[in-house]
Amino acid sequence: MADSSTTHLSPQTAQALRDWTDQFLDPRGGNQPEVAQLLRQVVDLLIEELSRAASTPPVPLEWDEIPSNLLVPAGAVSSEEILKACRSLVRGSMNPAHPRYLGHMDPLPSTGSVIGSLLMAAVNNNMLSREMSPIFSELEQRLSREMAGMFGLPETACGMMQSGGTLCNIQALAVARNHQFREQGIARHGIQSMFGQPVILASDLCHTSIQKAAMLLGLGSDAVIPIPTDEHCRLSPNHLRRAIFECRLKQQLPFAVVGTLGTTVTGSIDPLPELATICEQEDLWFHVDASYGGAVIFSDKYRHLRQGCEQADSITFNPQKWCYVTKACAMVFFRDESVLDHAFRIPAPYMSLNEESGSTNLGEWGVQGTRAPDVAKWWLTLLQFGQSGLGALVDQTLQLTQEFVVRLAERPYLELATRPDLNILCFRDLRNSERPDEYNAALQRQLLEEHQTFFSLPWFRKSRWLKAVLLNPYTTTTDLDSIFEFIDRFQHK
Repeated sequence: MADSSTTHLSPQTAQALRDWTDQFLDPRGGNQPEVAQLLRQVVDLLIEELSRAASTPPVPLEWDEIPSNLLVPAGAVSSEEILKACRSLVRGSMNPAHPRYLGHMDPLPSTGSVIGSLLMAAVNNNMLSREMSPIFSELEQRLSREMAGMFGLPETACGMMQSGGTLCNIQALAVARNHQFREQGIARHGIQSMFGQPVILASDLCHTSIQKAAMLLGLGSDAVIPIPTDEHCRLSPNHLRRAIFECRLKQQLPFAVVGTLGTTVTGSIDPLPELATICEQEDLWFHVDASYGGAVIFSDKYRHLRQGCEQADSITFNPQKWCYVTKACAMVFFRDESVLDHAFRIPAPYMSLNEESGSTNLGEWGVQGTRAPDVAKWWLTLLQFGQSGLGALVDQTLQLTQEFVVRLAERPYLELATRPDLNILCFRDLRNSERPDEYNAALQRQLLEEHQTFFSLPWFRKSRWLKAVLLNPYTTTTDLDSIFEFIDRFQHK
């Protein structure tokens, strides 16, 4: 018997419709075996490929180019072609699971977060509103409050997730600007209502998202005043005080200070308690970019490194980094939930109201409207590891960093940029004083091509350095010994 929904269609059109709807999972279960088979094949392929990640390059040097006729195919391709495409994508990808992938803050993903990624894609909820993400909105809000408390923020704190730390920093500084200049009505009237240039003060090693935030807020990227760092790559409180004074002499309007818990290049931690004190004395918003280093909250041994966060007005934290959650997974916390209502919220009239339940559509509070329920990945990772498991991973990688530093110290021809606060460090080879940048670039390239070892090559202190991020729990001291033996033998003319 024909489906009643297709009886008014021609036989050819009805058949075509049934063919195309088979590309979805039938909500009545009609094609469950076929879809289940394809998904199992994809999972089997992923496990097969990723289980041998240690024997494939950390960054591929070549890969199969996608044929032009498959970029936007004229018709559907077979399941076999889809599996082939999946394999090509995996083999052409960065391989953070490799124990000698040491170049960036990109970890191998926890199994829990991979499961969460599949789950959130399958249900396809939207964090714009509560009616579009019922359990996820509730979970995100409750988990955000719990996490804010772990950073030392009071019970009035709240938070939300965004698709990356850049958006979190933009959100925090937008709220900061609107709150600090609320009497001038800047949130409604814009910066043209200001009698002076609003500026942000941050370390000269702060993340580039701070400049992006200033640009997008209409202030211009030059509105971020770079504060010099000391020999340990930490923002200098004395220079900060002087800069605030000089800004006001120039009729500029400082409104926020950004402290960093784990800078991108050297992993350094700014003196957050001192910065918080200055902000309190000068009536400035204090934002902490703890995108990377915030994971220390899980470690009994290293939790003290987050001191000063408890005094922050806002905090950015990225579980997608040191907590091994699939991208994207970032959080922004605010000391007082009410600030989002008066300094950022734009009501969405096309969504149901939630005032009677004392809750808000998270899309009204955040930079993003539509976004995925990334909280599923983070919560399932927390269930998989617990606080103790994540703390053990933090401790292990910091111990490995100390082992790395010992091996550097044994080699006088290698220079360490600064003793690391976390598990990120920069070093360079000094054996070619005439062309040091070229020499270190060649060393980085040869490590990848001949030894399956990847360090990144940042520009730091007007020179090229090799950056190591000791993040992978499968990296061992044997790997370190092998890497340094290769460096010992390296020669480049």
